[in-house]
Amino acid sequence: MRSLRLPLGVLLLVTLGLFASEAGAADLTTPLAYAPPVVGVGLISELRGGVLAHNPAARESGSVDANLEILFVKPFQPADPAMAFFVPRLHLGTTLNTAGDTSAVYAGFTWTYDFTDRLFAEISVGAGFHNGKTGRVVPLDRIALGCSPLFRESASLGYRLSANWSVMATVEHMSNAGLCHDNPGITNYGVRVGYVF
Repeated sequence: MRSLRLPLGVLLLVTLGLFASEAGAADLTTPLAYAPPVVGVGLISELRGGVLAHNPAARESGSVDANLEILFVKPFQPADPAMAFFVPRLHLGTTLNTAGDTSAVYAGFTWTYDFTDRLFAEISVGAGFHNGKTGRVVPLDRIALGCSPLFRESASLGYRLSANWSVMATVEHMSNAGLCHDNPGITNYGVRVGYVF
């Protein structure tokens, strides 16, 4: 049942985004899907970094993760902004625990939707490889994650401070969807900063 929390979190973030966008209805234009920059650093679209509270509601709580992520430009950009949303960006990232608990490297796809030129929401799906515990006998202060890799999903609600800089509230979740003998999952919450080239 824990793996159902992220879809509810995504709905919550999108709902909050809708209410926030209604508050600035005078500035609301036709919603735009994220458009990659014309000039960038090769194929790299954006760099992100931030801090996440490590699984605060369950085992391994009480520590902090450092999150780093690279997003790549879209393979193509449809002219219709509504259709452009359906073309994701590839991402690669890592969540490193500062207390020696579960860390992960991950990859997947990110979809970004702009409510206004400033306010946006994102969802990401993919897979993550971790160094956490997968055996049947696990110390009481560690999470029994069952296997590796795990499915990884995330959701963010963000605000663009300028053409290059943004800040976002993020929740990420990893679990095995019941495919392995244990599936408590791990969920981290935090804040990240992004820089678009």
